[in-house]
Amino acid sequence: MADAKQLEQMKSGKGFIAALDQSGGSTPKALRLYGIEEDAYGSEDEMFDLIHEMRSRIATAPAFTGEKVIGAILFEKTMEREIEGKPAAKFLWEERGVVPFLKVDKGLESEHDGVQLMKPMPDLDALLDRAVEHGIFGTKMRSVVSAANAEGIQAIVEQQFAVGRQILAKGLVPILEPEVTISIDDKAQAEDMLLNEIIHHLDTLEEGQEVMLKLTLPTLANLYAPLIAHPRVIRVVALSGGYSRDEANALLAKNEGMIASFSRALTEGLSAQQSDDEFNTTIAKAIDDIYAASIT
Repeated sequence: MADAKQLEQMKSGKGFIAALDQSGGSTPKALRLYGIEEDAYGSEDEMFDLIHEMRSRIATAPAFTGEKVIGAILFEKTMEREIEGKPAAKFLWEERGVVPFLKVDKGLESEHDGVQLMKPMPDLDALLDRAVEHGIFGTKMRSVVSAANAEGIQAIVEQQFAVGRQILAKGLVPILEPEVTISIDDKAQAEDMLLNEIIHHLDTLEEGQEVMLKLTLPTLANLYAPLIAHPRVIRVVALSGGYSRDEANALLAKNEGMIASFSRALTEGLSAQQSDDEFNTTIAKAIDDIYAASIT
């Protein structure tokens, strides 16, 4: 069962969730934005060493504590490594007061009916067992909506909840993430469909089955208020989805009760070439700004 103190922090803690979960496909871009070009590493192992250094630098920054960062989402390889001599998840909770989550999806299928479902996860049970051993509180898994297509949106929400139940059965809290692409013409219609479909599935959960939702910042402010108020929802968090940090923060501030779970927008402006002082000042400002938008 989920740790009671961590659950309470997720339900009522002021702050946001840091998404430090870039995986194999998105790591080169994350490193490039951090000032490390692809010619700086010769293998996947070296690439993951560099991204782990970046994540460790973020996690050990003075401002990165549970006072403003209430949770952090880790990539599987990060969970299995150490930060300052402690397993990453334990370090986050015991040293920083930050609740650890694990990204569990294996990427996306090709688009069908305007959506990209998650690829099959045949090893999910084993991964969840390892997550429990590492002290992980919850999980995150992403799929993508690219059109206001009723069949596609129904399929994507069904898949998220089906896998969510598998995660709940292990005593972990799933963050369900059906992301709506921010650039589509029918974004508002897709969000209306998604909202109705999510409510329908939330109403099928039993007492004690509680989930979190990670959603694109909606076109209509406070669209997701019914989800925030739903008794089966612990928290609704927002992804930055391609918006700059300032844009994402401005939109987030208009959505009462929704908090950030930013990845690229959190690390914007950070560079491997910065001194520790410069790096720590930059991440502190990012944390302050995202925190301010999250507590509206």
